[in-house]
Amino acid sequence: MTGQRPTTFYIRTYGCQMNKYDSEIVAGILEEQGLREVSTPEAADVVLINTCSVREHAEQRVLGYLEQLRPLKAARAGQRLAVIGCMAERLGSRLLEAKPFVDLAVGPDRYRELPRLLGLGDGNAELSGEAETYEGIWPSHRKGVSAWVAVMRGCDNFCSYCIVPYVRGRERSRPAESVLEEVRRLAAEGFVEVNLLGQNVNSYHDGRHDFADLLLLVADVEGIRRVRFATSHPKDLSEKLIEAIASHPNICPHIHLPVQSGSDRILERMNRRYTRSQYLRLVERIRARIPEVALTTDIIVGFPGETREDFEQTRSLVEEVQFDGAFVFRYSVRQGTAAAQLEDDVPELEKIARLEELNRLQKKISLRRNRAYVGRKVEVLVEGPNRKRPGQFVGRTDTNKIVVFSPSVPIEAGSFVRLRIVEATAHTLFGELEAEQGPPRVACLTEQNPDAQPWER
Repeated sequence: MTGQRPTTFYIRTYGCQMNKYDSEIVAGILEEQGLREVSTPEAADVVLINTCSVREHAEQRVLGYLEQLRPLKAARAGQRLAVIGCMAERLGSRLLEAKPFVDLAVGPDRYRELPRLLGLGDGNAELSGEAETYEGIWPSHRKGVSAWVAVMRGCDNFCSYCIVPYVRGRERSRPAESVLEEVRRLAAEGFVEVNLLGQNVNSYHDGRHDFADLLLLVADVEGIRRVRFATSHPKDLSEKLIEAIASHPNICPHIHLPVQSGSDRILERMNRRYTRSQYLRLVERIRARIPEVALTTDIIVGFPGETREDFEQTRSLVEEVQFDGAFVFRYSVRQGTAAAQLEDDVPELEKIARLEELNRLQKKISLRRNRAYVGRKVEVLVEGPNRKRPGQFVGRTDTNKIVVFSPSVPIEAGSFVRLRIVEATAHTLFGELEAEQGPPRVACLTEQNPDAQPWER
C-alpha cells in the first residue's frame, strides 16, 4: 500500500474496560474517515495496539506482541503500526527508540489526531488535549446486548501505587446530555444494558448533575432495562447514590468497591483517604438499604511495608465483609508513581503466597454466597450461546452473577428469562427455565454476538 491511502485497520486491546471503550472511540474516528475494520493484522493497512500501564505484566505482553508483528510489518510494504493508550503516553519517544519499526505512539487524549497522523486528513485534532472527553464522537460499539459508556476521563485521586492520573490526566466529566444521547443511540441499536464507566464514577459532576443524578437519568432512557457502573471509590460513595440504586428497578444492585487493603497503615501509605472502619461502615449502610446487593472488590497484597500483621488485617476484612468476588493482585512497582519511591521490601515469593491465600479464602466465600442462590428464581439477561459447550446459553443476573442454562430451543441474545438456580460453583450459577414460563423466543444464531464476554475488572 506504499503511497496509497489506507483503507483497513485492525485494533488489539489490552487492559481495562476504559481501554476497550477507547478502542471503540478510535474505531469510530477511523470509520468516519472511510476505513473498514478487519479481524486480523495481516489484512490491515493500519495496525493499532491499545495498551495498559497499570501493571508491568501488561506492558511486557504488549512488547512481546510487537515483536510478533515486526516480520509482518516488514513483509507488508506501507503498513502503519501505532501503539496507543496508556503505555504510549507513559513511554512516548522511548518506546519509538526501543521499537523503531513502530510508527506512532499516541496517548489517550490524542485520538482525534489519528487521521492527521495517519495521513487521512485533519480530523478534529484541535480538540485534543487535557480537557478531552471525546464529546461529539460516537464510538463504534461492537454488536451485543450490553455496552460500555464512558461518563468521565482521568482521575484526581493519586493513589500512591497508580499510574492512571499521569497517563490519563486529571478528572473531567462529560455533559449529562452527551451521555444520554449516546445511551439513546445504543437503545435504538438494540442494546438493553449499559455500563457507565469512569476511573471514579462517584466523583462525576458536569456542573449541574452529580453521578446519582446521571444514573437516574440513564435508567429512565426508553429501551434500557439495566444500568451498571464501575468503578467506585469508597471515599466518594454518597448516601444519595445508595438511595438511587435502591430506588430504581433498572439500576443493578451490584457495586464494585475496591478496598485495596484492610490495614489503616497501608491504606494511608496508598493515599486511599479512608480507614478500615469507614469502609466497613459504608458496607453496612449499603447492605442496610440494598439487602440484595452484590459487592466485589480489588485488593493489592505485598505493598511496600506490608507486614504479616497488615496482611492479616486485610484477610480479616475479607472474612467480615463476605464479598461476592475479589480481584487480588500482587504489588508491582510503576515508575513515576509516589509508591515507586518506597522500598519494595516484600519478597516476591511472599507476595505470591499472600495472593494465593486470599484467593483461596475468597473462593470459599464466593462459593458460599453463590450456593445461597440455589432454589431461588432469578431474572437473567441472555448474552448468547456458551461457545465452549453447544446447547448451553450464558446470561447474567442483575447482581452480576454468570448463569449457565440449557433451554430446549435456542434463546435470542438480549432476552430476559426467569430461571430457577439448581447448582452453584464459586464462579458460576446453573439454572433451569421456569416451567410456567411461555415458550422462549427462537433465535437466529447468526445474529447472536459470538464475542460476548463475561464482565471483568
